[in-house]
Amino acid sequence: MVSEYEIKKQICDIGKRIYDRGMVAANDGNISVKLSENEFLCTPTGVSKGFMTPDYICKVDKEGKVLQANGNFKPSSEIKMHMRVYAERPDVQSVVHAHPMYATGFAIAGIPLDQPIMPEAIIALGTVPIAPYGTPSTMEIPDAVSQFLQTYDAVLLENHGALTYSNSLLAAYHKMESVEFYAQLLFISKQLGGPKEIPEKEVEKLVDLRQQFGMQGKHPGKAMLHHEQAGNMSQEELVAQITKAVMAQLNQ
Repeated sequence: MVSEYEIKKQICDIGKRIYDRGMVAANDGNISVKLSENEFLCTPTGVSKGFMTPDYICKVDKEGKVLQANGNFKPSSEIKMHMRVYAERPDVQSVVHAHPMYATGFAIAGIPLDQPIMPEAIIALGTVPIAPYGTPSTMEIPDAVSQFLQTYDAVLLENHGALTYSNSLLAAYHKMESVEFYAQLLFISKQLGGPKEIPEKEVEKLVDLRQQFGMQGKHPGKAMLHHEQAGNMSQEELVAQITKAVMAQLNQ
């Protein structure tokens, strides 16, 4: 069993990775790991994620209240967002929030990552929606993110950044890398005249491959094929169609 101290070191390592890759600036971003049903480790507020040591890491309960913190360190101001993910997704063991340049650019422009342009992104992420804007550190962001938690493992935060979560710290971080790579490629392809999307039949094959691989986590599945038709539907029709497709996936 991995010790608590070792997990703190891993959090620091991931913090340095997101900082070194330009996914955060200054004191931006936050990371958390679930230890038990009522114990969570998280990065502190007001410090650079690229220069942390294990003694910086705080421990909180499921309400976000401090169980242990050294010196003047306080839990991330975004801990409410993390706790909402853990509460609604029992399978999640880690949450990563960052401001990767390209993905955040799409979030600011109000453009979701919903074009099927590369097999790896389709298999790993499906699509990445945008949660409506909320004031940081308030319940507005957890409430905005909540509607996407049962279908996606990655969400853009409008005018804010990106949020990824998975069954391990490394997996949650890798999803953040995948989101940014997807956004970067989509941005570049748009500069080159627009992306050539993978045909629907091929997308279906890729979704089936994900199931064959036994990959864990949530995925929009074949519901992602309907993004082009979304503009022609009412909100009720869109929700009904996506729900039907998701339930079909779950019942296979």
